[in-house]
Amino acid sequence: MGCKKNALAALIGSVCMACAAQVLAEPSAKMLADTCAGCHGTNGQSVGPAIPNLAGMSESYFVDSMKGYKKLEKGATHGEDARPATIMNRIAKGYSDAQIDAMGAYFAAMPVYKANVPHDAAKAKAGAAVYDKACAKCHDEGGSLASDDAGILAGQWLPWLEYSMADFKSGHREMPKKMKKQVDALSDAELTDVLHYFASQK
Repeated sequence: MGCKKNALAALIGSVCMACAAQVLAEPSAKMLADTCAGCHGTNGQSVGPAIPNLAGMSESYFVDSMKGYKKLEKGATHGEDARPATIMNRIAKGYSDAQIDAMGAYFAAMPVYKANVPHDAAKAKAGAAVYDKACAKCHDEGGSLASDDAGILAGQWLPWLEYSMADFKSGHREMPKKMKKQVDALSDAELTDVLHYFASQK
């Protein structure tokens, strides 16, 4: 009888230990990425209009962005690699750096997603020339090459592109030096056209 009790106790103990291990285990990359779906859509495919697609985004761009949001939450200024946000700074602080790295790798492994974005075809056509002149060196393949680490612009929602550019132009978000030189040389009409060009990419 004593042996049976000991065996039962050992079994219960092993079950409890297994449950505790599951509770303490780090969530998978998919589980972490799924927490983004409420805003960024299933599998990082945003339904818009002011939230970007994450699917296919380069790992380094995703990680740098998330860590920039965390820096902002800790009180850094945008000039210290912090990234301005409305809510992402509060969301980003809930993840460890290791979890952010895992999510970045998860989204980077997906094909680039380009939404079917309403846009002005005439402006998009004019924007193609602006793109060739001012943007192509950094935002390769129409803004759809994730490996250039400049952020995917192709097929992103137009309002998000417009809000992002407004942040850059106002100084609320710091522009890379190469980008600032090109943007400062463009008229407002040219900037509008090139954003429609990016939005039109499929």
